[in-house]
Amino acid sequence: MTPNPTANHCFGFEQDFVGQWRCIPLCVRRKLDLIGLKLKLNHWLAMSQAQRQDLVDWDDQPAALAAMAEHCRTLTRSMADGEAKPLPPAREEPWQLSTLVAAHVAAAASERGIALGVEQWQQLNELERFALCKLARPGHDHHNLEAAFSEVLG
Repeated sequence: MTPNPTANHCFGFEQDFVGQWRCIPLCVRRKLDLIGLKLKLNHWLAMSQAQRQDLVDWDDQPAALAAMAEHCRTLTRSMADGEAKPLPPAREEPWQLSTLVAAHVAAAASERGIALGVEQWQQLNELERFALCKLARPGHDHHNLEAAFSEVLG
C-alpha cells in the first residue's frame, strides 16, 4: 500500500507551533481518532521532541496505526497522567464521509459567508475534512477556523 501523503501534513494555520510541537497537530489528532486513543496535551508535552516528531511522521495505514496505538500506550504508561485512555475508534464520522457536508461545518461556513457545497466537500481529502470538523465543532474556540476555511477551500 502507498502511504497517505496527508498522514504527516501540517496546515499553514498550524505553522506557529510546527517543529516545536507545543500543540498536537491535526494530522496526529486524526490518527489518534482513527485508533481510538485519548492523548492529553500533558502526555504530548511530556514526550521528547523526537517522540512527537515520530508521531507526526507516523503512517496512517491500518497496520501502522495499530502499531502507533501500542507505541503511544507504552510511551504514556509511566507518565504522571497515566496511560493514554482508549476511546471508540472513529467510524463513519462526518469527516470520514464525503457524501454530505457536516452540518456544523456548513453552519460555520454560512455564518462566515462561505458557500460550501457537497461537491467542494467531496474534493477535500479526509484530513482537510477532519480539520474543518474539529475546528468548527461547538464549544471550540474557533481560533484558526477562518484560516482553515481560507487554506482548505482557497
